[in-house]
Amino acid sequence: MKPPVRGAPSARRLILTVGRPLVIVAILLVWAMLATVPQRAGTGRDLPTSPAITAATPRPTQGLRDRGTTAASQANSDYPVHTEIVATTFWIGEIFDPKAADGSQVISTYDSSWKAHYGGCDGVTSAGGCATEKRFAPTFFPLHMKPLQNPFYLDLPFDDLNDTAAFKQRCNVVPWAGAAEYAGHCTDRNFSYMKNRWVKMTGAAGQVCYGQIEDAGPGQYNDAAYVFGTKNARPLNKEYGGAGMDVSPALNSCLGMKELNGDTDRLSWQFADAGNVPPGPWKNLVTTSGVLNE
Repeated sequence: MKPPVRGAPSARRLILTVGRPLVIVAILLVWAMLATVPQRAGTGRDLPTSPAITAATPRPTQGLRDRGTTAASQANSDYPVHTEIVATTFWIGEIFDPKAADGSQVISTYDSSWKAHYGGCDGVTSAGGCATEKRFAPTFFPLHMKPLQNPFYLDLPFDDLNDTAAFKQRCNVVPWAGAAEYAGHCTDRNFSYMKNRWVKMTGAAGQVCYGQIEDAGPGQYNDAAYVFGTKNARPLNKEYGGAGMDVSPALNSCLGMKELNGDTDRLSWQFADAGNVPPGPWKNLVTTSGVLNE
C-alpha cells in the first residue's frame, strides 16, 4: 500500500468533502418534489391547478355571459308591456271614410304624401280603390307592388306633432326624449319623437314581430296615459272594438291575426330601441325619413 500523498485529505475528510454536496443535492431534490404536490382541497390554501382554469385564463363571469345572450330582451324590458290590446289593420292608400279628417291613409300625420313616398297602394288596386291582401312568409311583403319604405308599420294614439296638447307635453312623457339624437327638438314643429320608433308585438299564439310607427291613432291622438303608462292602462278609444293600435297588412299576417280587416284580434306590445331589434323581415327595408309634411 502506498503511503498517502502529502497534502491529500484523510478518509474522514474525504467523506465529508464529497458527501456533503450529495446530501445538499438530495435535500434540494426532496424539497422540489414536495413543492409540486398540490394541497388538498378544503384546507383554505391553494387549490389544485386545472388546465382549463389557470391564472392566465380567468373564469367566465356568469352575469356577463347571460347579459350577452339576452341583451335585446333585457333592454326592451325597460319599456312596459301592454297586454290584451285590440289591434285593427290599416294600410297605405286605404280610404275608409272620405268625409273624416283622419279617414284616409293616403296621408299620415307625419307625411302629407305618404302613399307616394311609400310607392303606392299597399295592397291591391281595384276600381280606383286600394284593398288589403293577405301576406305570406318569409317576408310578408306586398304581392302587387314594390314598397319604398318599411311595410311593417303601425300607429299608436299619440300624435306628438299635430295634436296641440300632445305636442306641448311630448318632452315630458316620451321616455327617449332626452336621448342625444332627440335632444333640443321639443319646440320643433318639423321633428317627431314618435315617427320611425320601433315596437315589439306578440300575437295571440306567441308570434313576435317588430314594426315602425308611421302614423297616429286610432280614434285618439293624445292618450299618453295608455301609450307611455307603466300600469297597463286601457286605451281611451272606444271605436273599432276599443282598438289601441293599427297594424299594417305585413304585421297582420306576421302576427297570425285571424281577421284580415277586423276589430277582435288582440296582441301585446312594447317599445323597442333600434339597437335591440333582432334580424327579421321587418329589417329588409327600414324607414328612415323624417317628417315630410309640406
